[in-house]
Amino acid sequence: MNAGKTVFAQLMDFIPAREFSGCVDRYQGNYKVSRFSCWDQFLCMAFAQLTYRESLRDIETCLRALGPRLYHAGIRGHVAHSTLADANETRDWRIYADLAHVLIRTARQLYANEDFGVELEQAVYALDCTTIDLCLSLFPWARYRTKNAAVKMHTLLDLHGNIPAFIDVTPAKIHEIHILDELLPEPGSIYIVDRAYLDFERLYRLKQGLAFFIIRSRKRFCFRRLHSHLIDKNTGLRCDQTILLKSFYPAKFYPEPLRRIRYHDVETDKNLTFLTNNFLLPALIITQLYKCRWQVELFFKWIKQHLRIKKFYGLSPNAVKTQIWIAISIYVLLAIVRKQLGLELTLYPMSQILSLTLFEKMPLLEAFSHTNRQDELDLLSNQLDLFDL
Repeated sequence: MNAGKTVFAQLMDFIPAREFSGCVDRYQGNYKVSRFSCWDQFLCMAFAQLTYRESLRDIETCLRALGPRLYHAGIRGHVAHSTLADANETRDWRIYADLAHVLIRTARQLYANEDFGVELEQAVYALDCTTIDLCLSLFPWARYRTKNAAVKMHTLLDLHGNIPAFIDVTPAKIHEIHILDELLPEPGSIYIVDRAYLDFERLYRLKQGLAFFIIRSRKRFCFRRLHSHLIDKNTGLRCDQTILLKSFYPAKFYPEPLRRIRYHDVETDKNLTFLTNNFLLPALIITQLYKCRWQVELFFKWIKQHLRIKKFYGLSPNAVKTQIWIAISIYVLLAIVRKQLGLELTLYPMSQILSLTLFEKMPLLEAFSHTNRQDELDLLSNQLDLFDL
């Protein structure tokens, strides 16, 4: 019998203790707390994410059933659903948002050289948002429409490794275009966005920040063609033009030339038109980059399917944001463990294995060593793989 740490305790060792303490102290998370610390709260919520618990009472029942193993897992406080509910309601969600950003920095360094299908050295980001539906009678503060409630999770995904570089949770009634005001442009980087973010004033701010953007244009807008570049129509390209905007407000907000690329997608039999301020990359690379934007959609589908962010353990904005940020922390933590242990598994089988072995006493690497890569491909061929090698 392995007399060492449990798998859960070894997994949590990848959380930097000093940085976590700094996050807690920053928002006085343990102020007047004697029995159930922020660390205990995080461990309980991490357990819930990894084992797919449905409710606070479900969490309490499962953890109490562990008996002495609970102490060896690192949970020192008394676990009760009322205590955990109170912690989720009152302790600042920014503690776990800051922790997620600490983990994100680590993960982005580990995945900085990860290939995403286009050979580029500079940072490439895909920006989008997803709507998380809520019950209006339980979450009246998140009213979206007359009979609906929801929040939006805005995500800037680093395509080198599919690691979220920026996340914000807002009421769904706030239009996604406003999230561009929160971004600090990274010089030299490329931002890929859908046409819902088409606002020339905000796009011009990205350009002034020395960043590049790629966005789909609307079907009809006024422009003046300055120059047409040579293209190979056999590649699907239909035009590559340098243009100036003609309409009053677009021309006022974006007074400089833009590049307009029109492309025919054979798979969908659709004509797509892109606008960009990047005049250096070949036109076909621009179209390939936009296709990579689909990775952020896969990210949303993955976390909704395999983490608990659609059913919430608390009703307040603080409880909802706490749960979402802890879920993001677990996602990034799994990505870090995968890279540091040199695993060939994708995140889905990792999460499934952990859900069954969390409180076994074995080396963490051994827990993943019994899964054959070919068996994984055969059995999970219909799963979404963000880290398919």
